Amino acid sequence: MSEHSAGSGASGGVLSAARVKKAITVVAVGLVSGVSLLIGEIALAALVFSGDLAPYLSQGIGLLLFGILAGCVVIALGSGFLGAVSAPAVPTMLMLGVIGASLTATGDALFPTMVAIIAVCSLATAAFALLISRFRLANLVRFIPYPVSSGFVAGTGGIACWLALSLMGVRPEAEALAVLFEPLVAANWGIGIAYGFGLYFATQRWNSFLLMPVSFIAVAALCHLGLMATGTSGADAGAAGFLFAGLSDANLWPPVTLDDAARVDWTAVAAQIPNILTLVLVTLLCVVIYTGGLEVASNRELDWNREFRAIGLGSALAGVGGGPPSCPVVPTSLRSLMFRVDLRSTGVIAGLVMASPLLFGDAVFRLVPVPLMGGVLLFTGLALIDQWLLKVRKRVPPVDYAVIVAMFVTILVFGFFEAVALGMSIVVIAFVVRMSRAGVIDATFTAQEVHSNRARPVPDRVILRRDGFRVTGYRLKGYLFFGGGQPLADRLKAALDDEPRPLCMLLDFTAVTGLDFSSVNAMCRFILAAQGAGTEVVIAAAPDGLGEELRRNLSPPAYAALVFAADCDRALEHCEDRVIAEHGPDDAPESRSDLLAAASAELEQHLDRQVRFEDLVDRLEGWFERREYGAGATLLAAGEAIGVLELVTAGSASVRDEAGARVRTVGPGEAVVARLPSNAERASAAVVAEAACTTAALSVAAVRLLEESDRELALQLYRYLLDSTILAGASGAAVTGVKPNASIRGG
Repeated sequence: MSEHSAGSGASGGVLSAARVKKAITVVAVGLVSGVSLLIGEIALAALVFSGDLAPYLSQGIGLLLFGILAGCVVIALGSGFLGAVSAPAVPTMLMLGVIGASLTATGDALFPTMVAIIAVCSLATAAFALLISRFRLANLVRFIPYPVSSGFVAGTGGIACWLALSLMGVRPEAEALAVLFEPLVAANWGIGIAYGFGLYFATQRWNSFLLMPVSFIAVAALCHLGLMATGTSGADAGAAGFLFAGLSDANLWPPVTLDDAARVDWTAVAAQIPNILTLVLVTLLCVVIYTGGLEVASNRELDWNREFRAIGLGSALAGVGGGPPSCPVVPTSLRSLMFRVDLRSTGVIAGLVMASPLLFGDAVFRLVPVPLMGGVLLFTGLALIDQWLLKVRKRVPPVDYAVIVAMFVTILVFGFFEAVALGMSIVVIAFVVRMSRAGVIDATFTAQEVHSNRARPVPDRVILRRDGFRVTGYRLKGYLFFGGGQPLADRLKAALDDEPRPLCMLLDFTAVTGLDFSSVNAMCRFILAAQGAGTEVVIAAAPDGLGEELRRNLSPPAYAALVFAADCDRALEHCEDRVIAEHGPDDAPESRSDLLAAASAELEQHLDRQVRFEDLVDRLEGWFERREYGAGATLLAAGEAIGVLELVTAGSASVRDEAGARVRTVGPGEAVVARLPSNAERASAAVVAEAACTTAALSVAAVRLLEESDRELALQLYRYLLDSTILAGASGAAVTGVKPNASIRGG
């Protein structure tokens, strides 16, 4: 008993140690993730609150940190990706920078107006995200074309690099260029560029999540040592832009009060509506891209509607406090998975770490050198450009890469909204061109090459082999829209000029998923041209709504002349009937003579087979039972055990697939299932009597007894079944399952 207790205690100790180790890992990963993101987000905040908004940087950081806290905690608790860490996306912050730079409010109204705009952006983002989640529309927005997504992210990197240089004092204005090489200004952009590129190349070689925070602290310490060594005061460094200047002594939170609401310039807010809508679009696009990135990188399938709901709730809470909206950060979220701490607590801890300055104040930010903030922003831009503009070149076709480059340039010159519009336009145009070139005709055939599954007498088969070319069939595919519908109609009308003219033109819509009105209109013009030329148009497996669209756009006589069939088999059977009917008794004597000559050999073979069959049935008399079926009766149901060998002695039956389409016809002299009966084997298709028919049925027991008592007769039966199977296989291609080959021409 004591040994058992000791063992249990040891096991409990191991489990306890494992829990402690995992808890420490959770805290460590959350801490590092929070610090890494905090550095980058503060750099972005410095970008947003620059220029006229620079005096409000500490309050702006407070707004940002509250938004991070709200978004990160809510998304960590609500996302389907455990361990998700969130923060405002780089494009979102860049758009806020655009808004801040173009804000028309002045004086005491400037900062409250900016806070109101940030709150409106977050609440609008929340509203759209929650609507998408509520009505489960995520599948409609998740399929952003890859070139558009890649170009968007690459352009974000380009903007980040440009703004990083601007933050470090490298701007095209004359005032900035005049002081560009002054010691502190040169140190600003020199250290920032060196740090940004150095960090980028270091991450290419070493994959350590400690690299950014450790290097940031080390380089910051060196910068302050340099200031001390040169005797440069903090005020001088701030005036030169090397350190943040103008920070107030106020706490980071709360940055605004209710009294500030009265100073909001709502006219200036209204003037920013286009930029606000662009920011919402950009943020939702980031959600789509980043959520898809999490799925691909983690090999996990997420519920996108759930993700939009979590992001909507987080953005709503952030907006209440004047903070910007957040979305998952892919590399940081994957870090939780990498260290096997994909728990909700990891994201919560990261959010608390990023929001910790709200409690401890902004004194630490006064010590952060501006070149390091610019360097972090430059590093972010370089990483995005490398991944989404340079390395992607080898993975995408030239046209798609051209879209990426075009979007990248457009974002730098004009903006995000214009770039997304341009990218989507190019993708749509390229899609139309590709679809037009690909064509919608999968295969073409004639009734000489393909026959229906209806059993026909020998003379009719000879007629079809001779005159079947007068039936032209087109198997269509895909979605028929304006890019493919008109070329299809033109090709069909050109076929009407063949000599002799087609008797029937069969259009098989089985593989067509739909068509737009432009295609319907083009189809109507072809139908009128065909009927004017005396060619009958037969439509097989028409998509939902096509018949009604044709009825509305054709005259009643033209619509009544159309023939609709449930499937291609029935449509081809109708066309064959037309060809056979055209071969009437009034044909020239030499034509009838040629027909009889062509049919003689096949008739002889057919009669030979019938004699063999009748002789076999006579010899089997007494071994089988006769069965009679009315029209429409089921001889064999799909899934039923094949316990009987049935030979059709009169009438006919059809083998039908799961959809009820006829696969082949079974007539006199043929077996319902051309194999020996076995109670262990089940039928894959149903057999239904087309007309009243009679069969000779041999049970499993009868076949076994026949093998034992009359081997010669059993061998004669098996040989007949084998010859019948070979003959059926060589009789020609049935319409079901036809693929383009030597005799069926690809479209």
